[in-house]
Amino acid sequence: AGTAVRAAAGGTIVYAGGNLRGYGKLVIIKHDDAFLSAYGNNEALRVKEGEQVDQGDVIALVGANDAKVEMLHFEIRHEGRPEDPLRHLPKR
Repeated sequence: AGTAVRAAAGGTIVYAGGNLRGYGKLVIIKHDDAFLSAYGNNEALRVKEGEQVDQGDVIALVGANDAKVEMLHFEIRHEGRPEDPLRHLPKR
């Protein structure tokens, strides 16, 4: 908990709030017409809807899920469907 959550890629914050059940405090970034990334279970948000962010910008701080497990929920969505993030993130 408290670890910085960074944007996977640049884009526009299209959601920053806590109104989606099961996701806690959630940030959604629209990267282009096809891709979104979602970051849930945060203890604090560092961005507001409408803001532009660059890859690596701090957007939130990790919190815990409903079971009190400290973790980040991370999704990549392509045309509205969840995809395996490892297919899109850089290889190390």
